[in-house]
Amino acid sequence: MLVMSGLNAFDVRFEIVAAGLFLLLLSLELADKVTMKRDLEIAREIQTWLVPSQPPEVAGANIAFATRPQNSVAGDYYDAFYPNPEDRERLMVVIADVAGKSVPAALIMATLQASLRTIAGENAALSDLVARLNRYACAHSLNGLRFTTAVLSEYNPVSRNLTYVNAGHNAPILRRANGTLETLEVGGLPLGIESGEKYETASLELKPGDALIFFTDGVVEAFNETGEEFGNERWLSAIRNLPDWDAQQTLQFLMKRVDEFAGATRQSDDITCLVFRSR
Repeated sequence: MLVMSGLNAFDVRFEIVAAGLFLLLLSLELADKVTMKRDLEIAREIQTWLVPSQPPEVAGANIAFATRPQNSVAGDYYDAFYPNPEDRERLMVVIADVAGKSVPAALIMATLQASLRTIAGENAALSDLVARLNRYACAHSLNGLRFTTAVLSEYNPVSRNLTYVNAGHNAPILRRANGTLETLEVGGLPLGIESGEKYETASLELKPGDALIFFTDGVVEAFNETGEEFGNERWLSAIRNLPDWDAQQTLQFLMKRVDEFAGATRQSDDITCLVFRSR
């Protein structure tokens, strides 16, 4: 009986120690998760510094943008800026989407932003700018696994001329004032695939009443609770039916169409849209 009592006491003490170890491990794991969450929140805050909080003023036009990260940090990138603040005849308008999600994609997005701003600040021609961005992307894309789709464009408010390159991205849609649609498809492969890729540029004139819609694939691939995708046809229909509003109202109109379709369903990709409206 004494032996059995000793064994029972040992069992009880072992269970207490085991429970204590379990609680210790659980508390350490929770602490790690709290730290990770805090780090992600900091990363998200830093990432907001890399994209504009307000659109720049543009003579004869206005711009609006919105992004919804799938996670705390995103791989989508958008920008509208004057490489030389004193030169108001050269506005860069950009949208990009890094392959992958969360922190790895966000880190590549940050390097893309830094490279773009640096090269654009050197007054490089658009064709040279995209070629240099591509060479840099290829050197850090893990043999093409971390490629980036992008549309890079330059707009001259005086001539109303827009020159662009589409590097494997969803083609922006230009809705003319008369309701006809055009797509901006000229360019080449995504950045980071082939270092020797030759990119084509194309130009067009934006006229009063035109609306140019840049977006990432998260828009057309948004899905509802049944798994059905929003799709290109619904997106094109929304753009065809745009009222004659400014860029911010246009953006709200388009995103409302996506929200009404997707409802409260958690999405699997970042959703980003940029509207350029000519007046």
